[in-house]
Amino acid sequence: MSTIEEFNAHVMGTYGRYDLVLDKGEGDFATDESGKRYIDFGSGIGTNSLGYVDKDWADAVCKQVRTIQHTSNYYYTKVQAELAGKLAKLTGMEKMFFCNSGAEANECAIKLARKYSFDKYGEGRHNIITLVNSFHGRTLATLSATGQEVFHNYFFPFVEGFIYANANDITDLREKLDSTVCAVMIEYIQGEGGVVPLEKEYVDEIYRLCGEMDVLVITDEVQTGVGRTGKFLAGQNYGYTPDIVTLAKGIAGGLPMGVCLAGEKCADTLTPGTHGSTFGGNPIACAGGLEVLKKAGDPAFLRDVAEKGAYIKQKLLKLDEVEAVTGMGLMIGIKLKTKNAGDIVKRALGEGLLLLTAKDKVRLLPPLNITYEEIDKGIKILQKLITE
Repeated sequence: MSTIEEFNAHVMGTYGRYDLVLDKGEGDFATDESGKRYIDFGSGIGTNSLGYVDKDWADAVCKQVRTIQHTSNYYYTKVQAELAGKLAKLTGMEKMFFCNSGAEANECAIKLARKYSFDKYGEGRHNIITLVNSFHGRTLATLSATGQEVFHNYFFPFVEGFIYANANDITDLREKLDSTVCAVMIEYIQGEGGVVPLEKEYVDEIYRLCGEMDVLVITDEVQTGVGRTGKFLAGQNYGYTPDIVTLAKGIAGGLPMGVCLAGEKCADTLTPGTHGSTFGGNPIACAGGLEVLKKAGDPAFLRDVAEKGAYIKQKLLKLDEVEAVTGMGLMIGIKLKTKNAGDIVKRALGEGLLLLTAKDKVRLLPPLNITYEEIDKGIKILQKLITE
């Protein structure tokens, strides 16, 4: 029985998988069972932020594996304390809750916002505004928060208390932001929604209105955070620090981790017994996270990310088939004039290139430390695919 046959015999079919078995990786490359190498422009949907098996990262993780692999959250660990301290410094946030994924981080943010409002104002102020075309996760609450109708099926009843506003529509936001709302939850760049950045004027209005009404601003930076846009947080490109921010994906370099960070206003809202996670803040994941922050928290490293993103965009816009390039830093969406993005991604496998899609766009989320040599090789393959 082949790997794919054995896999499909026992693993639920919740993903539309490609017929590719990845066996190992090194740097910017992944290798399949047959030994074929692939330049990875997807990095596990932005999760392998330092590429495959970065030496410093691997050494730190292996050292932690041999020290202590897990302990109950009834106790303290030095590695979690160090990670929290570094994250607080890099983000300007006060306190945080560690979990295992972006969806869990967003669940925590939802609970945190609702409890903050309940503690201060009582019942009836629990609604959260999210944006049309947003994506916040696949648990029942985060699926309900996701502003895409295609996801609102099968799992009825969905969680109440979410209002969907049109992105970049200030009038729609003003009409829906009433006394029943406790928070506005946004992605600065809608990743799964098509790599679409929010306009600066719209973000300005969100913060102005929410500040006036004591409504919390939650920023879902699961995909945009940890250096992906050329700043440690995408919000730093807009000049704002939110009340709550969520991180995951690239935070631990490929190990399961999510984080919900709270600013001063709601840092002490969650108290013992109001939230928890068995594996949250796991020492091994924290060790990986510390190594990621050593690099992704370095201003010179972040400048390189921004420069590489600009370099890729410049190269892509020279291709006749490319209609537009969206995104920031190394979070890039490519709108093609005539070719189908899904077809390009499938065909790229045969050429040794791993790509992603986002709506009707080809999406690039390469490792943050990808080399210019591999960027050029990958773009050359992409050029071949879209000009054939």
